[in-house]
Amino acid sequence: MGRIYIEQVIKEKMKITNLNQIPEQKVSHNPEIKKKVMLNRGDVPHLTNFSQAVFTPGQVASAHFHQDMSEVFFVESGEGVIYINDRKYSLARGTCIAVEVGEVHKIVNTGYKNLILTYFGIKN
Repeated sequence: MGRIYIEQVIKEKMKITNLNQIPEQKVSHNPEIKKKVMLNRGDVPHLTNFSQAVFTPGQVASAHFHQDMSEVFFVESGEGVIYINDRKYSLARGTCIAVEVGEVHKIVNTGYKNLILTYFGIKN
């Protein structure tokens, strides 16, 4: 008696990216700062982006806020400061900080090495 095999085609919804193969883009709040976007709006529900930005010494992402998303930043390396509603917070390797909708924030690399931030936005 033979076996019958039924082949099913399952469409996978997962997405895989490699940071080393993603082209650099400009950060909208300072085009001199470069980022790589690993996931874009629509790739995962409620996620606006999942990115990594590199701030060279002295670079600043100017003060801004978002009306429709929160952001979470994780410091991979380097040091700097983030201002949230004019309050200053230190950024060092391993720091994770969440910025809520409407909070004005500004990021500055105050160190002598690159400040590397991995971050994502969540649509509210």
